[in-house]
Amino acid sequence: MGAPDLAILKLLLPHFVFSTILFSFVTSGFAATAKLQSDEVGVLREIGKKLGKKDWDFGIDPCSGEGNWSVLDGRKGFESSVTCDCTFNHNSSCHVVSIALKAQNLSSTIPPEFSKLHYLKQLDLSRNYLTGSIPSQWATMHLVELSVMGNSLSGPFPTVLSNITSLRNLSIEGNRFSGPLPSEIGKLINLQKLVLSSNAFTEELPIALAKLTNLTDMRVSDNNFSGKIPDFISNWTQIEKLHMGGCFLKGPIPSSISALTSLSDLRITDLRGRGSTFPSLSTMESMKTLILRKCLIYGEIPEYIGHMKNLKILDLSFNDLNGEIPTSFVQLDKVDFMYLTGNKLSGSIPEWLLGRNKNVDVSYNNFTWASSSPVECPRGSVSFNSLGKRIFNVHLQDKLVLENFNIEDEAGGAGKPLVKTFTAAVTSNTLKIHFYWAGKGTTGIPVRGVYGPLISAISVDPNFKPPSDESNANHVKIIIGTVAAVIFFLVLVIGVMWRKGWLGGKASVDKELQGIDLQTVLFTLRQIRVATRNFDPAKKLGEGGFGSVYKGLLADGTLIAVKQLSSKSKQGNREFVNEIGMISGLQHPNLVKLYGCCVEGNQLLLVYEYMENNCLSRALFGKDTMCRFKLDWPKRQKICLGIAKGLAYLHEESRLKIVHRDIKTSNVLLDQDFNAKISDFGLAKLNEDDNTHISTRIAGTIGYMAPEYAMRGYLTPKADVYSFGVVALEIVSGKSNTNYRPKEEFVYLLDWAYVLQERGSLLELVDPALGSEYSSEEAMVMLNVALLCTNASPTLRPTMSQVLQLLSSPSRTLLLPHRSDLCLRTELFPLLAPAIPDLIYPSEPSISLLSNRLSKRGTRGMLVRGTKFVRM
Repeated sequence: MGAPDLAILKLLLPHFVFSTILFSFVTSGFAATAKLQSDEVGVLREIGKKLGKKDWDFGIDPCSGEGNWSVLDGRKGFESSVTCDCTFNHNSSCHVVSIALKAQNLSSTIPPEFSKLHYLKQLDLSRNYLTGSIPSQWATMHLVELSVMGNSLSGPFPTVLSNITSLRNLSIEGNRFSGPLPSEIGKLINLQKLVLSSNAFTEELPIALAKLTNLTDMRVSDNNFSGKIPDFISNWTQIEKLHMGGCFLKGPIPSSISALTSLSDLRITDLRGRGSTFPSLSTMESMKTLILRKCLIYGEIPEYIGHMKNLKILDLSFNDLNGEIPTSFVQLDKVDFMYLTGNKLSGSIPEWLLGRNKNVDVSYNNFTWASSSPVECPRGSVSFNSLGKRIFNVHLQDKLVLENFNIEDEAGGAGKPLVKTFTAAVTSNTLKIHFYWAGKGTTGIPVRGVYGPLISAISVDPNFKPPSDESNANHVKIIIGTVAAVIFFLVLVIGVMWRKGWLGGKASVDKELQGIDLQTVLFTLRQIRVATRNFDPAKKLGEGGFGSVYKGLLADGTLIAVKQLSSKSKQGNREFVNEIGMISGLQHPNLVKLYGCCVEGNQLLLVYEYMENNCLSRALFGKDTMCRFKLDWPKRQKICLGIAKGLAYLHEESRLKIVHRDIKTSNVLLDQDFNAKISDFGLAKLNEDDNTHISTRIAGTIGYMAPEYAMRGYLTPKADVYSFGVVALEIVSGKSNTNYRPKEEFVYLLDWAYVLQERGSLLELVDPALGSEYSSEEAMVMLNVALLCTNASPTLRPTMSQVLQLLSSPSRTLLLPHRSDLCLRTELFPLLAPAIPDLIYPSEPSISLLSNRLSKRGTRGMLVRGTKFVRM
């Protein structure tokens, strides 16, 4: 436990003792006449049975405060108590109003029976090993305080809690909840304390949090959020404690923070993005703890920090601060801890700073001073201690060698030794090892305090031996000559075996990889496990064609996506090498980049760049309305063009002519700026000699596959063109081709599109979510191109380069295809020739026949020329 926490405990101890004595007096006064209702006793029996709480003695009235119904040890955070209110019915009956089961080593799921205790106001199940989530039955409860901190609960944020609008204090810290925070959290308008730290929540902080104007304590540290620190924090005008450390938020700290004049505890660390000058905090006179570590702050430390007379902890380390220590700091006589580490501060260290018996660190600046006192890290023995995460960075000789290092995962458990070996250049007889806590992990288990690694031994061995005399030179020459002769012999033998074909067992792989330069990074399995937290289910992004995909973080801060090829798939080393070979040789802005791979034992892993906005399928059809709101018309146009550019590169521009075979919205990923990038080349196959071939294994998705490929396995680049047409329809309409059925007679969205085109109402397909914020002319062009790409005949579909021309130059002339019959759809295609002069189309007689048919059928076609629509 840190010094600040000890001080707080001393202040609270008298009140704690008083409340305990008062509780004993009240319960004993009513014990003779008032007892707990029998139905609530039965509920407690059910709860105790499901939790494995065997020490509850039902021979004693639970409201008596006797026996094991009231056991606590504040120093160890241990408590088992049931509190009743016996003032009902003129002091004749009791109801349970509070239950605390803290650090009881409970390892079940949370019983839904708690909801049957209708008078329960306070529930504390912290520091156990409970699993699952919050039961849905709790929606009817009227809790005021709830804590499940320090358990192993998982899944998305339990939206059932949003129904308990009476909540004032809610803590779910130190669990395994994941995913985005739902907008329903804004219903909890009575919340004063909300603690979400040390989970795996993602995406941006929802704007619904702005409604929680009664907050006095808000903590979101140690999560995986994205986006900037929101400006709406200015709504929390009553906030006293705000923690945003190590949660992947981006800077700078918004200027709106100046509105939080009641802040006494501000902790923001490890921001990303761009830096800023020191935030405006001059109005926060009640500040006691100010931690702005690694927040990309530059410039000088403002003088007003020294006027915060109540300040006890100050941490401005690892920023880009310069100048001297402000002279006003001499007034900070209450400060117990001051960290100015890792800045560019200069000048001399003030005498008053050195003279005070305080914990001060001003190292890693342009002046140096550090304490030589040893640090002893406390260790506990209670079983739930193993839930605490100890995550830190390790620097060796000022070089980062381990980032987000989870010592428990590496050692295989808590309290176990771990040996790490590193190579470093030692200069001036100095070896510098620096542990940096990056705000990850929890400091609340077993009790509030400071936890970290404990170095028990350091062994330094030179990795070279200097020569002792001249005779060593002769020995070296002999060794070099011998080794050279052996290498020459081995090369000769291998060359003969190669020419004989004895090493050609994998000739098919070599043939497919001819001309490919495998310029990929080889990762170790340990690196991948560290990056993905040992393939933590909370890091899982989805299930691909051959296995799962996980989000990871490399030691240099690079976000990655790891494709773990499942052992169930038939994709062996041959196909794995084929995929690496193809992707490593392809470099295009609209293709997902391959960083490297890992082949160890039966593990086959691919490491890709991480896409912040997930996939197009989620953006179009997902449940996240905010994501769909972001997909405005210009973004949809850009995505459609990006897919076309990527496919044109695969089909025509790259050295390897590749047919993807499974173009669909879930295989189109979106980066931070909504640039489309085609993924999953594991299903692609090299086109040998540029000739069409019959595929023996159909690899695609129903609803996106071209008919000739789905029925006959006939594979050409035109199969991808068909799939692109379907995806383009989905982009414009915001509807899934396979799931949208306006009427029973239409199986796919594509069927409905042709009906609307014949009616002259094709714009009805446009996504209603766009409102009027789109160009009808541009939408018509994109829809027409989509229908043209889905022509039943592969020879009459355009190539992707021609598609790109049409989308990039909307002034070209384009005749719409029709669904009235296959023959007409096929014959209409030659009229596209004026739009694309080099287009290959049937002979002249077919055009004459088409002209006759059009004259007979009247206004069956529509000519699109620029922004004008002309009936034929």
